[in-house]
Amino acid sequence: MALTITDNASLQIKEMMQDEDQATVHLRFGVKGGGCSGLSYSMGFDYDITDKDETYELNGIPIVVNKEDIPIIKGTKIDFKQNMMGGGFTIDNPNAIVSCGCGTSFKTATNTGTPENC
Repeated sequence: MALTITDNASLQIKEMMQDEDQATVHLRFGVKGGGCSGLSYSMGFDYDITDKDETYELNGIPIVVNKEDIPIIKGTKIDFKQNMMGGGFTIDNPNAIVSCGCGTSFKTATNTGTPENC
């Protein structure tokens, strides 16, 4: 399994999924080129699964990840933190060797992506 999703994050995702067609929706998690450090996380709902994807179920949430992203995100933990200013998802990726101050851009030892000006 490439990912771990905490109970707090699972509750938040399930709440957000209530507005989707739950019979066919998946949480898609992955990476894309860009951001200050070269790679950025991508997370959203998706109804389309291809032969390039792996599917999982964690805490009752159907998840889809592009097979090419698995080595980059292997061991990643998704959490949801609530504080006085609101809340948001946090991502802890043990493969990231450099992260941007915003926390959503990173690079790994084997994949640097294409940095953008921030």
